[in-house]
Amino acid sequence: MTTQTNPLIEYFPSEIEEFEAGVKRFQAGNWDPTDFMAFRLRQGVYGQRQPDVYMFRIKIPFGGMNADQLNMLGKIVAEYAPLNKGHVTTRENIQLHHIPLDDSPQIMRMLASVGLTTREACGNTVRNVTGCEIAGVCAGEPFDVTPYAAAYSRYFVRHPFTQSMPRKIKTAFSGCSRDCAITGIHDVGFLPVIKDGQRGFKVVMGGGTSIMPRIAPTLYEFVPTDEYLRVTEAALRVFHNSDQERRNRMKARIKFLIDRIGIDEFRKQVEEQLQEDWAQRSFDPAGLLFIDDEEADAPSLNGNFASPGSEPEFDRWLSTNVKSQKQDGYHTVTAKLPLGDIQAEQFHQLADLTRKYGASRVRLTHQQNLAVRWVPENALYEVWQQLNEIGFGDAGAMEITDVVSCPGTDSCKLGITSSMGLGRAISDAVQVIDKEEDALVRKMHIKMSGCPNGCGQHHVADIGFHGAAAKGPGGQVPAYEMFLGGGFEDGDTRIGLRVKTKVPAKSMPKALRKVLDFYKAERDDDEVFRDFAARVGPESFEPLLAEFKEIPELNRESLDMYIDWSKTAKYILERGEGECAV
Repeated sequence: MTTQTNPLIEYFPSEIEEFEAGVKRFQAGNWDPTDFMAFRLRQGVYGQRQPDVYMFRIKIPFGGMNADQLNMLGKIVAEYAPLNKGHVTTRENIQLHHIPLDDSPQIMRMLASVGLTTREACGNTVRNVTGCEIAGVCAGEPFDVTPYAAAYSRYFVRHPFTQSMPRKIKTAFSGCSRDCAITGIHDVGFLPVIKDGQRGFKVVMGGGTSIMPRIAPTLYEFVPTDEYLRVTEAALRVFHNSDQERRNRMKARIKFLIDRIGIDEFRKQVEEQLQEDWAQRSFDPAGLLFIDDEEADAPSLNGNFASPGSEPEFDRWLSTNVKSQKQDGYHTVTAKLPLGDIQAEQFHQLADLTRKYGASRVRLTHQQNLAVRWVPENALYEVWQQLNEIGFGDAGAMEITDVVSCPGTDSCKLGITSSMGLGRAISDAVQVIDKEEDALVRKMHIKMSGCPNGCGQHHVADIGFHGAAAKGPGGQVPAYEMFLGGGFEDGDTRIGLRVKTKVPAKSMPKALRKVLDFYKAERDDDEVFRDFAARVGPESFEPLLAEFKEIPELNRESLDMYIDWSKTAKYILERGEGECAV
């Protein structure tokens, strides 16, 4: 049974009633569309490129969910999502697509019944707070950051000045110095530290991807846990009061402010804020902490489970998808979700699995996967069998076959290319590459985004792509720009180096193979790809990709080049106005 019943973020029925009334007012033509857009974004309802349907973003703070919530998501997806699936994002949300506006209030009520919300999942707010999937069970952590990540979510939701900031705030809490939540590419990031016996955080601020990728500089090396909310509020107040950032919403993220004035001046302004009257009260988070005794619901270590045979596939899965917990005898298992998609029935199957084998808890990951915690060692074989039946039993989590993609032109107004279509093509291509069993290639990461904004986190992949349009003799061709040598593991966050060559979308699998063959032929012994790319430089890859610059005349033989992956019509760049900056 799931012992945690109180919602992580409080539910107010009046908010949904207000939203329902707002929808009717808008549909009656009595609300300015731009003002209504800002209103619905704060409720997690985002416009799609398709008219009259919406993307519904569900916040999953620190990625934590329980079995009852999985069941409810399966029910909602079956009843309301035309594609019969939910999509796990790189920021540990779950998104539903093609939802009619009229269905939104009922979906919100269904979510609220199991403690989930869409409140401030979109808009210029403090967005979902991401975390490490092994926080609380990691042997290397100074302390469990989960309660503090939850307290941060609770504190800033509905906060008066976070409802309309210059731009959105993305936050991550990592569990240890390995920085598994990639704090460096977030607006605000926290890494746990114990100093003189006191718990606290290293606070970084001003990271991001998109058109000006930045690794977040350190704001403070140590902030005690009873001060981290005060310090963060001071920093967000500085950002909130920054008039210059409001003049150009495309350059209004906090990274632009810090880049413009410098982290030292920013820190000075934070400390000035800390002298204001608002900051003189207690910010002890004790009353906001989310305390959930997962171990109390963990399966017995003495359960009677099936014994494994001599199956190489199981042994490989154990080596890539299973981590030992600091609690003796228990393990965290990663279910590898193809491109982050979960079908309606799979939600129910995962709920059943975690009730039997995993304390009725799961964590979503920024790799678009799902982690089941508290699995007894002698249950691992059964769990692998069950995941295979569900469709999530493949080995290779956090390896080259674990491809990440945003939805791209499948639904996003800002999408330039079908990144999901390319994701499927690249997934097929790397399955062949994986069988070649090159250990250094296997540990690489491939991520793609349908536009430069970086929702697929392509900037921190070994090989990353973002969508672009190339010009051919017969018109526009879907294409990608390539970034090489990014990284995010073991505390070594790097922004990939851009290669100055656009590669047509249909040529990307071939281009990938050429890049990998070059790496294998020219690397030093044990040289990982990100170090190789930094050593040889992006210009070394340009001759390899030169053959893709010439786009053929449009004819029957070349028509496929002019059609994007998973599409049937000739490509035309159709990019709408995004809603992130509203």
